[in-house]
Amino acid sequence: MSAVFALAVDVGGTKVEAALVDTDGVVLSGSRFRAPTGPERDSDGLAHSVDEVVGRAAAAAPVGARLIGAGIGSAGPVNELEGRVSPLNLGVWRDYPLRDQVASALPDIPVLLRMDGICIALAEHWVGAGRGYDNVMGMIVSTGIGGGLVLHGNTVSGPTGNAGHIGHVEVAGFDDPCLCGGIGCVEAIASGPKTVAWARRQGWTGTTGEQLGASFRAGDPIAAAAIERSGRAIGQVIASATSLVDLEIVAIGGGFSQVTPVLFDHIRTAIATRWQFGFVTKVKVVPSGLSSDGPLIGAAALVHRSAVVA
Repeated sequence: MSAVFALAVDVGGTKVEAALVDTDGVVLSGSRFRAPTGPERDSDGLAHSVDEVVGRAAAAAPVGARLIGAGIGSAGPVNELEGRVSPLNLGVWRDYPLRDQVASALPDIPVLLRMDGICIALAEHWVGAGRGYDNVMGMIVSTGIGGGLVLHGNTVSGPTGNAGHIGHVEVAGFDDPCLCGGIGCVEAIASGPKTVAWARRQGWTGTTGEQLGASFRAGDPIAAAAIERSGRAIGQVIASATSLVDLEIVAIGGGFSQVTPVLFDHIRTAIATRWQFGFVTKVKVVPSGLSSDGPLIGAAALVHRSAVVA
């Protein structure tokens, strides 16, 4: 019996990746390729990066393997119906027809596109920390903050495809301006770069999230305050989301989520302030159960787990 794969594409603010993923959610060794994106590249440069990784991943298919579809997870906002993307941190792409571009390179298979947060939630629900739960939010806390929802066992994307865009929910008590135009969005407060920027305004002299974590472990009070502030904001927004849709579990991945386990303590402490609402405080907040392959696994889940993709 021939091996069956989905071609997965993950488009973010700094890179685009593509790989082949099998029906068990495993990335095929040697099929994962990366190319740069970033705000310094023009539209043609971004398109070239996508074409490059898609072509190389498709060419990595073993002899006799079947490619049954392609899934794209993209930073949002997206237009799910038309397959267009407008990533906030890639200003040259506004209503860009990304699904059509990938489909033109893969003309014989279906191509599906969803917001990257939905793909993360799918991956956690399929093979990650959300297995066994039907009401799951997957979150990424990294250069930005994204999220997606699985409710009653199915994804929820809304009429445009942007449901679950947790990074742009505003948090009470904060006044940080956000690129989206909002004030106090959790992405503007608690993403890695924004946490670092806040710490620097308080007098800390490092420049990266990794350095902030090292300063925290060395006992630096500014680093400790920055991590507490970010954890509190994330916890407040998770509590609000749970109040709205009654989540069972939130799985958080992304580079900055790993700055220190204490970040999760602050998240849980903020949720616990809703002590009158047991349906809120019951939500479990855990690290992602996925490796760095998670975004690609989630994009492939659009194909392999299509029965739960709304």
